[in-house]
Parts: sequence; structure tokens; C-alpha cells
Amino acid sequence: MANIILHQKRKKRLEQGHPWIFESEIASVEGEPQGGQVVHVLNHQRKFLASGYYNPASKITVRAISRQPIEEMDQAFFAKRFAWCLQHRGRFLPEENAYRLVYGEADFLPGLIVDRFGDVLVVQLLTLGMDQRRQQIVDALVEVVQPQGIYERSDVSVRKLEGLEEVKGLLYGECPRHVTVSENGLLIKVDIEEGQKTGYFFDQRENRASIAPLMLGWGERSGITMQQVEQDGQHITAPVNRKGKVVDFPYWDGATVLECFSHTGSFTLNACKYGAKKVTCLDISAHAIESAQENVRLNGFEERVEFVVADAFDYLRSNARGLDERRNRAAVDSKQDTSVPMTAGGGRSWDVVILDPPAFAKTKSAVQGAVRGYKDINLHGMKLVNEGGYLVTASCSYHMKPELFLETIQDAARDAGKILRLIDWKAAGKDHPQILGVTEGHYLKFAIFEVRSADF
Repeated sequence: MANIILHQKRKKRLEQGHPWIFESEIASVEGEPQGGQVVHVLNHQRKFLASGYYNPASKITVRAISRQPIEEMDQAFFAKRFAWCLQHRGRFLPEENAYRLVYGEADFLPGLIVDRFGDVLVVQLLTLGMDQRRQQIVDALVEVVQPQGIYERSDVSVRKLEGLEEVKGLLYGECPRHVTVSENGLLIKVDIEEGQKTGYFFDQRENRASIAPLMLGWGERSGITMQQVEQDGQHITAPVNRKGKVVDFPYWDGATVLECFSHTGSFTLNACKYGAKKVTCLDISAHAIESAQENVRLNGFEERVEFVVADAFDYLRSNARGLDERRNRAAVDSKQDTSVPMTAGGGRSWDVVILDPPAFAKTKSAVQGAVRGYKDINLHGMKLVNEGGYLVTASCSYHMKPELFLETIQDAARDAGKILRLIDWKAAGKDHPQILGVTEGHYLKFAIFEVRSADF
């Protein structure tokens, strides 16, 4: 067994739970380990610290897999770990048939991702050590989970850092391209072959459900109140509009909602489930909108959802400019000729605006540009929120730290002339656990803000 000896003056990250050992932390290598081989990690006093797998071609030279001496990652090793993973998801997500089954470092299996879609598993092998054990992983998954099929989606650029090519394809059994599963009681059709990453993002499951309180309580703003009325000779309580007519639309008390960066329309589905009156579902990808349309149809929400294929930045800016022009025209001291058509497009607003963009900062050097991007969408997004409505916003960029994210939103609020009240703050869901000391796992920030004008 080869040994990796660490420098005396290194940071004690490994002892605090972090599984990564960088090339710069290694003092010497005893033996001639091959790439992917399991090695033992010792401190400068030759005290055993961990077992891990080795890749001299990667800056992360060793990834720890156990705090006990282990000779190999065989089928029995993976089967034991997968049983742990299954037990955790069964405890915290007992009603769900789709979730992240294996979450890499947080499940003590660095470099391995497994998503479950009912009877189908989708696997990502991100490192050389895991790539070399593809068959042991498949055999262990079959033993523990007994899936219908296993599909590989290792078509991700991060593999290049490990000296690996991007690959994808069937690993076991039969896997239909589209799999329908449930989340929060909603039907979701997932494209496991061509969808983003493994086909679906499970990390926002609980966050999607958390918008439920935002979806009702808007009817009075439209002049609709519950009143005693006579109907068919009986006195009943019913919603009545300003003209005294009974409102028969069942979602009269629901919010108007804009979801940007919708992907498969998951927030749209939850908005409809919890009573939204009308949802605008927007994504720049026509393929994503097609997926969202199919999911909306599966759940019977067609009458309440409109779909827009557009760049979210452009759409938000256009509607913000239109709102500004409308307000200027409506001002008492306005000297604008209202017979002249408006120059700005859009001008719509919503009770709830949801922003769930892809990662803007995939590297540390990209943070400055990401700050500009997050400020832009949040500034224009909050401008489109009706007074007293809600901005739901997220960032999945690890390099965008929570403090910086909140500071960026505060800067946007100041420029937009808004006052924000933080109502909810969350991270990733229970199938994405976090190990303290592994800050890379703390990537998702999710917030709900009440939005009011500075002069309310």
C-alpha cells in the first residue's frame, strides 16, 4: 500500500472533515501508486489520517474515502455506502420516488453523483478513481437499489481536470429517455439523456414548496371580497367583485407569478399547486420551455400558465422600462403626450417574481462579473413586483458567498428605490446534506423578500 505523507505546516482541513488533499499539501509519496489507486494518508509524524484514491494528474491529488485503513473500493465497499445513502433519503424523503441518492463528498463518496428517478438511476463519474470503478459502482447499485436501468451522464467538463473525456450512455438494464416522477406531489417528466446535468435539479425541492404562503391572499387587491349572497334561494358566502357579481373563477385569490430561468418549470408547477392565478414561465431555451409545457400539461395547469422563450435579462429590463414609462405618463405633473405610442415594450408587473438562474460564477475569477449579473436581474426583478409582493431569488454559484449575495441584492434594492424584508432563507434540500468544514458544499442560497417602495 502506498503512503502519502503530508506537510507539517499544512492547514488541518482533512482532520476537520474535508476530503480533498491538494498537491501542495503533500511532502512525499512512498511507493509508486498509479492513478486511481487507493492510498493511505499520513501526517508528518506518520500518524494515519485517512484512506483515499490518488491522481497525480489532478491538483486535488487525493480524495479521502474513509478515516479507516481501506485497501480497495470494491463492490462491497460501495454497497455499504449506498445503503447508508438510501437510509438517509428514506428517513427524510419517505414520500418521494425521485431524489439525489449519492451526493459526492457529502455522502463520503467524492467524485460520484447518483440521481434517482423512480426505477431509473442516472450516474455521474467525475474523477479518475470513480471512473475506474464504473463496474463495481453499477454492480453495487443493482444490489442495493435494484433499478430497472442505470444511465451515465458523465458528459461534464470537470472530468477534463482529471484527464478524462466526457462520456454518456447506458450502463445497465433499460432506460427510457423520458422518465416521469413525482416531487412535492407534482408530476415531472425528465429527459435523462439531453436534460441539463442529470436531467433535473433536486436541490430546490423544499425551496419550491416554500413559496406556498405567497400564492394566496391577493383577491382583495382586485376588489374581490367574501360576502353573503343569495343563490338558488339560499344564503351562501362567496367571492364578490366591485360590481357586486359573484366570481366563479376558482383561483380568484391567487397571485400572478413570473418564473425566470424556468428550466423544466418546477417553480411554476408549485405556484399552480398552491393556488396561483396566472403564471408566466420564461426560459431562453426552447427545449426547456417544451419540457415545462409538458409538465404543466401533465398536472392539468394549462389554463393558468403562459410560456415565453426569451432572454431573462432582456425581458426583465424591457418590462421595467415599460413600467417606468407608464408611471411617468400617469404622473400628475407629466407633460408627456399620451396620444403618442409608448417607446418601451412590456410594462407588466407581478405579485411574485421568481429568479432561479444558472451559476454566474463557476470560478473565483468570475465573481466580479457574477455580481453584476445578479444585481441586474434582481434590480429589474424587484421593480416588477407589485407593491407588497415578493421577490424569490437564488444563487447556485459557490464562489458567490452568502454575505456577498445579500449585499448585492441590497445594492440592487437601493438603486431600485425598494425596501426589502427577508422572509425566508434556505440552502439545498435534505438529499443534499452538507459536511461542516467542506465549504464547497454550501453553494445554494435561496431567499424570499417582501418588496416595498422606499416611500410606501
